[in-house]
Amino acid sequence: MTEETPGFEEKPDVPSGATPDDAEPKAAAPSEEEAAAPAGDTDESVGLTAQLDQVRTALNERTADLQRLQAEYQNYRRRVERDRVTVKEIAVANLLSELLPVLDDVGRAREHGELVGGFKSVAESMETVVAKLGLQQFGKEGEPFDPTIHEALMHSYAPDVTETTCVAILQPGYRIGERTIRPARVAVAEPQPGATPAAAKEEKKADDEESGGTEEV
Repeated sequence: MTEETPGFEEKPDVPSGATPDDAEPKAAAPSEEEAAAPAGDTDESVGLTAQLDQVRTALNERTADLQRLQAEYQNYRRRVERDRVTVKEIAVANLLSELLPVLDDVGRAREHGELVGGFKSVAESMETVVAKLGLQQFGKEGEPFDPTIHEALMHSYAPDVTETTCVAILQPGYRIGERTIRPARVAVAEPQPGATPAAAKEEKKADDEESGGTEEV
């Protein structure tokens, strides 16, 4: 019977001439597919990044196109609204222009005291309606002459004016907002050539009186 020596473990037989490392099991070498896997993942990641960049570029282009279309639409709406207002103003101005002779007759009748009875009621109603449509009358005696809103039908000289002045309103002017339908037809007076304006005369007279009232010592 064979006795086992205590304290010793059996080891696998090692062929003669082999090193101890040869007796240890070696890890299996990675296959070609496993070795190629990291390179494949990198290529796929690069491809996905390129696709993402393309999608972002396309999204930015579509966003810019949408913003441009929105801006063009807003400009179109403003232009249409502006044209609509302009057409309305032209239509109202054309209508009121046809009524100006009637308003002139009403004004003359009022000046002569002939605006009475039913005629007065109709005339006042018509004046109220045209006022609601934006018609405004302008032109007053004594205001400076402005060729953009006044039409001079008569001309004279006057010693009591310092500039070309409307001295009589022959026909009142009418406007709608900033649009002049008819200029005010007026008679104008200019300062008398060589004459001292009235204001200068008054000032000179006051200076003379002040000088005359001062006694020399």
